[in-house]
Amino acid sequence: MEKEEKNPLKNPLEMYPHEKFPMQKQQAPGLQSEMKPIPDSGEENYVGHGRLKGRKALITGGDSGIGRAIAIAYAREGAKVAITYLPVEEKDAQSLKDLLKQEGKELITIARDLREEQACIEVVEEAIEKLGGLDILIPNAAVQIAQKDIADLTAGQIEKTFAVNVFSPMYLSKAALPHMPAGSSIIFTGSAEYYTPNKTLLDYAASKSALVAFSIGLSKQVLDKGIRVNTVCPGPIWTPLEVSGGNPDEGIPIHGLDTPMKRPGQPIEMAGIYVFLASDEATYVVGEVYGVTGGLSAL
Repeated sequence: MEKEEKNPLKNPLEMYPHEKFPMQKQQAPGLQSEMKPIPDSGEENYVGHGRLKGRKALITGGDSGIGRAIAIAYAREGAKVAITYLPVEEKDAQSLKDLLKQEGKELITIARDLREEQACIEVVEEAIEKLGGLDILIPNAAVQIAQKDIADLTAGQIEKTFAVNVFSPMYLSKAALPHMPAGSSIIFTGSAEYYTPNKTLLDYAASKSALVAFSIGLSKQVLDKGIRVNTVCPGPIWTPLEVSGGNPDEGIPIHGLDTPMKRPGQPIEMAGIYVFLASDEATYVVGEVYGVTGGLSAL
């Protein structure tokens, strides 16, 4: 008689922290390594299955949060990975590089502010040179600054939000596409703000809605080249964005508790959809918008 295996099912309502977080604040852009609790980007528990073997990926904002989770997953799925990050995020980027080095994987790290087109062009060129090509592009870096009143929404904040969240993905796509062969993928990071805009995130919600529109239009333009474009829209995920200005002070301890799931998501819970969309399992998926929101997109 075969030995009965332990039930592998996990109740998603009981996974990960689902109680109030300790109050905490950091200077933007924030460090994951200084958060309490530290977000789970899959360092200990993401297991790869070779689904991206031989692929070459560039992930912006890859030092922490969702970008870090994607980088870990892609590397463990067999891809060669390059990430960008801001110089002040060097601590998180180096810890990720060290983690993957211990597993025999090289991580290409590029410290650069991507608000200007020339910087985006240079990042793409450097990534292609060091990776030996490029067939996955993940424009993931973002800025999110909460303001309770539109009167406090300055021209400088609006311009920075759109420069990082909209213009940079456009510049990166424009620079990368001439070098990406058929079978490549571009996967944008949108937001649940596309579905349910928050009254304190007017510029952020507008920028992410613009990005989704761009991604859908671009998917139609480049499909005849054999390149697929899709977008993932995360809900309230526990990342440095939340503690470095992305959430009002009173919202930090209860981040994500108002979702139908009654908890925030962890970066590792985002990794699988990015792996799927880049893999050969998703060859008929194009121009789609995937919400991973703890139920918010169904409200």
